[in-house]
Amino acid sequence: MIRRFSIIVLLAFPFIMGEVYAQDPEFSQFYANPLYLNPAMAGITICPRVIGNYRNQWPGIGKAFNTYSFSYDQYVGFLHGGVGLLVTADRAGGGNLNTTVISLMYAYKLNLSRNLQASGAIRAGYYQRRLVWENLRFEDMIDPQGGFILPTAEKQPDNSSVGVPDFSAGVFLSYSDLVYGGLAVDHLTRPKIGFYADNSTYLPIKYTVHIGSSINLSSNGSADEDREFSISPNILYQQQFKFHQLNIGVYLTIDPFVGGLWFRHNFENADALIPMLGIHYKNLRVGYSYDFTISKLKSVSGGAHEVSASWQFPCIEKRMRIRAIKCPRF
Repeated sequence: MIRRFSIIVLLAFPFIMGEVYAQDPEFSQFYANPLYLNPAMAGITICPRVIGNYRNQWPGIGKAFNTYSFSYDQYVGFLHGGVGLLVTADRAGGGNLNTTVISLMYAYKLNLSRNLQASGAIRAGYYQRRLVWENLRFEDMIDPQGGFILPTAEKQPDNSSVGVPDFSAGVFLSYSDLVYGGLAVDHLTRPKIGFYADNSTYLPIKYTVHIGSSINLSSNGSADEDREFSISPNILYQQQFKFHQLNIGVYLTIDPFVGGLWFRHNFENADALIPMLGIHYKNLRVGYSYDFTISKLKSVSGGAHEVSASWQFPCIEKRMRIRAIKCPRF
């Protein structure tokens, strides 16, 4: 019981004190959540698709972080680009610190040359954070005989719920289905999200750079997507305030299976090894990954479980200048 309350205080403490900096949740299967990774990826498959993601981080310390995501996107011809909807919900400390973000995005697409495609996007959303103050427990509330029964001297927040507009932008490039990559910049206006009227808690700008390649291993050189056999090395770099992260890994696709192995390094320390397995059947794709923690938290964190699922709706093939871009789906 004491351990559980300590975790709640630990998770909530940075968000209710003075000048601090929040950090976005992350997904190990970042290509399985493309609109979260980069808004410029909205509509890259042309046909409509829906995607769901779930991440349970540090299950060893009991409901530390649970993150959910849902997205929809498609290409719209008369807009010359893709449109998308993204909903993300993060529940920390057993649901005592809750963050919900709802955003819409538009990604304009064009051909820079015969083989080079580009996409530029803007994302606008509403960012809400809510603290369940009455569930928090502090050290000065402990009575030696009765437990947490004393009143606390900690100041109650002026607002238990904060909502602000939030904006992001991104670009994405693809060359002949061989090399692809992009840049995304989140929280352009650094919105303030503090629970106290006089504090300066804000969301730092997050920078994301991702690049990868798809190498066809079929003996006949066929690019038939229905029987894909390929390898795809990828790199992801993210920076938010003083936090730096580098993911290096590779996907191997042997239709209908996709396997992957990733190494995540947080610059200050090696963080995790992440194996992933996915399968697709007709229009359905399902993936699972597990973060094997290799940092000092490995004995208590329990790693992280992550599941993704997507459905690609069939659509009528029309003759258009913009074609679907091939990149990883997990």
